[in-house]
Amino acid sequence: MSDNLAMSPEQLQAIDKQHIWHPYSQVAQDQSPALPIVDSAQGVYLKLASGERVIDGMSSWWCMLHGYNHPVLNAAAKAQLDKMSHVMFGGLTHEPAIKLAKLLVDITPAGLDKVFFADSGSVSVEVAIKMALQYWYSLGRAEKQRLITIKNGYHGDTFGAMASCDPVNGMHHLFSTNLPQHHFLEAPPMGFDKPPCPRYLQEIKDYIAKHHHEIAAFILEPIVQGAGGMRFYSPAYLQEIKALCEEYDLLLIADEIATGFGRSGKLFACEHAGISPDILCLGKALSGGYMTLAATLCSEKIADGICNGEASVFMHGPTFMANPLACATALASTELLIQQDWQERVKNIETQLNLGLAPLHDASSVADVRVLGAIGVVEMKQEVDKEALQSALIEHGVWLRPFGKLVYTMPPFVSTNEELQQLCSAMVETLSQ
Repeated sequence: MSDNLAMSPEQLQAIDKQHIWHPYSQVAQDQSPALPIVDSAQGVYLKLASGERVIDGMSSWWCMLHGYNHPVLNAAAKAQLDKMSHVMFGGLTHEPAIKLAKLLVDITPAGLDKVFFADSGSVSVEVAIKMALQYWYSLGRAEKQRLITIKNGYHGDTFGAMASCDPVNGMHHLFSTNLPQHHFLEAPPMGFDKPPCPRYLQEIKDYIAKHHHEIAAFILEPIVQGAGGMRFYSPAYLQEIKALCEEYDLLLIADEIATGFGRSGKLFACEHAGISPDILCLGKALSGGYMTLAATLCSEKIADGICNGEASVFMHGPTFMANPLACATALASTELLIQQDWQERVKNIETQLNLGLAPLHDASSVADVRVLGAIGVVEMKQEVDKEALQSALIEHGVWLRPFGKLVYTMPPFVSTNEELQQLCSAMVETLSQ
């Protein structure tokens, strides 16, 4: 162990390249640059082993609401660690899970009264899909076994979740022949403030009217489609989809893994449309980014339908479900969020992103610039060279992870105006070239 502690950054990077497979990456690329090693983190900053100190404009894939090393979250994790780090949730329960469940029921849209804890956002989607399927099976309507969704969606990397992602333009088309076949509609036209397109709404209604007998649920990301394109759409579409689900007897699953906990300007993106889904998926920011935790909430109608059916129980049970350490930290994070004026913070981030990214509207290489809440997106006309762009951004003191034509930021809510200005300036300087 002492030898490991004495390793240089170069030695660590060599081992990393030799043995570790990182997400969405090749392995053993002799020509690829070594990945930056994060030595520590504080507030919005990552300290790299090479000496740089960079603003994390990604909130570690959208989950570090309060930044790194927050004293309130640290204290909650340490206090729980002294009690117990984990205990099985089958046949047992514990205070952090109970308090967190009650808080989630209190702050989420009305009618979501039952909470099922899971390990990750993708698993929470699996849970939601299983809930929908088991609900209709329990009601004697086993023919309702397909999902319907919109293109450009992303719901996770596990098989059930993959099947509901965009089958052509998504990340999982390689597996399309191995996945359940669902129904896909065109994504709503972009534009949060644009009036809805009547023809598009009629097409949705006509399709659902034709196929509703075999559809269990409509699953979508409300208002903001994340990894499928960072698209923002009007709340009016969500209102219409909710109404159609009620009219044609479909469940509505809202995937708020990325949008939950204030990121879009509302505590939950469904609130932009004033609707409540039948099932709600949460993850990412749930624990303030400290450890993996997710939750799937559903209405009492769904829970009763499942439990009054053939199995009499919901057929799912992760080993680390409701991990006490994660629940205690998530409780502290969520309480910290709602006790602060988070709306004002997010509104200020939105203002700063609009101001700071404005010069890119005129850049010849930029196709679009869009901002909603604490989300800023620059869509380029051509796919970016990710590694070269990341290196350039690090030189400007910023960490981002672009994909495809998209360079975007979801900064921590604790970011100061100066930090936001540096973040935007780095994006403007590197993307204007």
